[in-house]
Amino acid sequence: MHLKADFKVIMNHKKIRRIMKDHGLIAQVRRKNPYKMIMKKTQEHRTCDNILNRAFVQTKPGKVFCTDITYLYYGLGKRAYLSAVKDIATKEAVAWEVSTNLELEFILKTADQLAGLTKNSDCLVHSDQGFHYTSPLYIQKVKQLNLIQSMSRKGNCIDNAPIESFFGHLKDELDFKSCSTFEELSKAINDYMNYYNHQRYQWGLKKMTPVQYRNHLLSP
Repeated sequence: MHLKADFKVIMNHKKIRRIMKDHGLIAQVRRKNPYKMIMKKTQEHRTCDNILNRAFVQTKPGKVFCTDITYLYYGLGKRAYLSAVKDIATKEAVAWEVSTNLELEFILKTADQLAGLTKNSDCLVHSDQGFHYTSPLYIQKVKQLNLIQSMSRKGNCIDNAPIESFFGHLKDELDFKSCSTFEELSKAINDYMNYYNHQRYQWGLKKMTPVQYRNHLLSP
């Protein structure tokens, strides 16, 4: 375009590439935006009402779940992503996936882990308005699991406070930055989740672990 407009020279783009190669010239190319790429693949995105509306005090396990994604920096500048689902009533981490990228697939895998955990027809899964959760594929997955979808108001992280609090505890208590490989990070996350669910006693759960408290709530 510059050659034609500024110098009145018409030249085939293949010739330009060859000349650049001969002279070792490299043009800087912007990386593709993963958000835009996923948006294009998944048709029209839609948001949902904030049905949960900060009703964080729940007493029925498997009734209300909240979910989100967080960044985990490890090794020498490496970054991974953790998708997790928390049962608000028991504070139990009921599903999680770790990924090296933000593709929608690992969010769908996290949702798949909820199959069989929902006991009622009016179970709720709450998230923010991130592009994963507004994706038609995720919305379809939620319907297949017989879940009702709820979303925080735009830009209001307090609407999803339970999962934000969980991620805060994980980052304070787990030394994930010392992991040098993704495999080490995945194992560390799995070990922490098991510790959190089975061994981490909490004042707000009558001094029980999340699993103990869940069994307590389900006992006759």
